[in-house]
Amino acid sequence: MTTAHAKEILQRVESSLDTMRPYLNNDGGNVEVVEITSDMIVHVKLLGACSTCPQSFMTMKAGIEEAIKRAVPEIKGVVAINLKPE
Repeated sequence: MTTAHAKEILQRVESSLDTMRPYLNNDGGNVEVVEITSDMIVHVKLLGACSTCPQSFMTMKAGIEEAIKRAVPEIKGVVAINLKPE
């Protein structure tokens, strides 16, 4: 992936997250993109209340991952690097 293409993908991912951020912010949380791998997996870090909330898994799957995949179909998956599996 070229640098220009990587920047464009990152911009689209960030724009999709911007649609989710008001809801996350209302609950004292946020999300940050850590990296997008060469195999199109987005690694994010849940911040603030989102990092410890019992509903974080659902927020990731039903909210963040869906928003990203809808806006950037090239993305194959989204992984929260600080979300502990249940």
